[in-house]
Amino acid sequence: MSAAIEAHGEHSGLAATALAAMGVVFGDIGTSPLYTMKEVFGGHHPLAVTPENVLGILSLVFWALTITVSLKYVLFITKADNKGEGGIMALTALALRTANASPRVLWMMSALGIFGAALFYGDAVITPAMSVLSAVEGLEVATPLLKPYVLPITVAILIVLFVFQRHGTAAVGALFGPVMMFWFATLGLLGLWNVIQHPSVLAAINPWYAVSFGIGHQGMAFLALGSVVLAITGGEALYADMGHFGRRAIKWAWFSFVFPLLYLNYLGQGALILDDPTAIQNPFFLLVPSEILLIPLVVLATIATVIASQAVISGAFSLTSQAMQLGYCPRIRVNFTSEREKGQIYVPNINWLLLLTVIIVVLGFRSSSNLASAYGIAVTLTMMIDTILAFVVVRALWKWSWPRAALFLVFFVVVDFAFFSANVIKILDGGWFPLVLGFSVFALLSTWRLGRRLLYEKLQQDSIPLDAFIASLADGGPHRVGGTGVFLTASPEGVPRALLHNLYHNKVLHERVVLLHVASEDVPHVPEDERVRVEALAAGFHRVFVRYGFKDDPNVPQVMDMCAGLGLRFEMMETSFFLGRETVVTMPISRRARMAYWRQILFTWMFRNADPATAFFKIPPNRVVELGAQVELA
Repeated sequence: MSAAIEAHGEHSGLAATALAAMGVVFGDIGTSPLYTMKEVFGGHHPLAVTPENVLGILSLVFWALTITVSLKYVLFITKADNKGEGGIMALTALALRTANASPRVLWMMSALGIFGAALFYGDAVITPAMSVLSAVEGLEVATPLLKPYVLPITVAILIVLFVFQRHGTAAVGALFGPVMMFWFATLGLLGLWNVIQHPSVLAAINPWYAVSFGIGHQGMAFLALGSVVLAITGGEALYADMGHFGRRAIKWAWFSFVFPLLYLNYLGQGALILDDPTAIQNPFFLLVPSEILLIPLVVLATIATVIASQAVISGAFSLTSQAMQLGYCPRIRVNFTSEREKGQIYVPNINWLLLLTVIIVVLGFRSSSNLASAYGIAVTLTMMIDTILAFVVVRALWKWSWPRAALFLVFFVVVDFAFFSANVIKILDGGWFPLVLGFSVFALLSTWRLGRRLLYEKLQQDSIPLDAFIASLADGGPHRVGGTGVFLTASPEGVPRALLHNLYHNKVLHERVVLLHVASEDVPHVPEDERVRVEALAAGFHRVFVRYGFKDDPNVPQVMDMCAGLGLRFEMMETSFFLGRETVVTMPISRRARMAYWRQILFTWMFRNADPATAFFKIPPNRVVELGAQVELA
């Protein structure tokens, strides 16, 4: 009896988690029916409406969802988790743990991961623009008189969405799951209604229809792949959001609810197009059996697209926070919008940049059909990068044999490359936008990473070994004053520059000196019992080693409280924090440098505009002394 009750409780918990996952994980892929079939048969490279073409496309959609989403992401790549966390940053961290890999290979994998992360920002721009615009375009189906209002309404909804971000989603997040569940049920019912009218479309599950379509219409089939890929956009989000809900809940929700209802809607659209070829103007909204239901469907679709947009916007915030922790991004302000949910954050700078870019995209492309050309290329590139990094993981970490790993790589890369190559031809039609945005973000992230490494090496060259410095104090050092001086340092083996500057200018040393070293690990979270280590040295010196995961929130006062249990107590009113505030000086073009001149300018600008360490580490500003110095990158 107790076993049955326990099993029931476990099942209920899984169902609740799966319901919550629907509101975040499946929003992007769940709104794809709004535009996929419309683009295939009415986009820039429209297919003729014939039974063979419709069944061929429906078969391609089914097998794209099955191979890429179900097999690759849900069943396989979600196994490659970094202590429960997913996403391209977690996958990159796993791939970089490969033993005996050469520096060049490690650099290439790191670059792939950074570029994949950079492409996500393109997705965070295009998804809200494409999804909301597609939903609001349903008004044109209701009456052509509303067409002039589509763009203003879309922009207004997007502005409200981004302005609302600072309040967080804690208050309305609980509604996301039920609303998206209702959305998927609506998709399924609308599809079923039309499939009943034309049940022959059910034959599209047979892969032969996809194969024969490809053989019989090679050129058009290749072009059609560029629109079919819209059906799987958001598939990579299943992996990225795994840390919030767990692999099991995502798998359960996808196979038992989302996938069947999603594909049923595509079948319904195919049946409608076969019955009425003029429906290609907007087959999704024309699925409704009565015009009375059209406006409610537009409202529901708009709500669903807002939820889908919320998922990628929150993802952009999380990715930025992770990039900061891993050293790929300068410090910028992060606000926590929920006391209970640690992962709910708001990054003001990213929010307003995204809003500005999204509005420019909507006003520039003006329709979902034009935006469709820009949508696929970033997603397919990200999926290819995921496959390559996953291959490294299965070969090097999971110890798969070469034949087995190669079979995995070839199978998925062929599929990914087919979709990617079909989207390459759309670069001039709008595909250039996510590539330009991706390369721009990649330049920022890689420049910051390289600049920080060169700056660290430069500071290392100028530092004095700590043990030699402490030994010199035995022969009579500077005057010691009461209290504690805490010096943040990137290198715990050397004397911090701030300490040397303080000695040079003030001629004194605190009675107790603490060198605080904060390190970011390539794991999501570091357990609190492993976070802090205290090491007592001679002459009143202590070293404190602090470790954070890339999803943890750095908090120095909290660390100081933890030190009390390790024998090092702090009185805040008797403690001063000393921080080095370096000013990076750009080297002249005429001199040889390890960083290109344009990168030096970019790094200097980012370094100058980064948030101070006091805000990032939550150090009380009234206890901080900053000591500056000019540094020229060698």
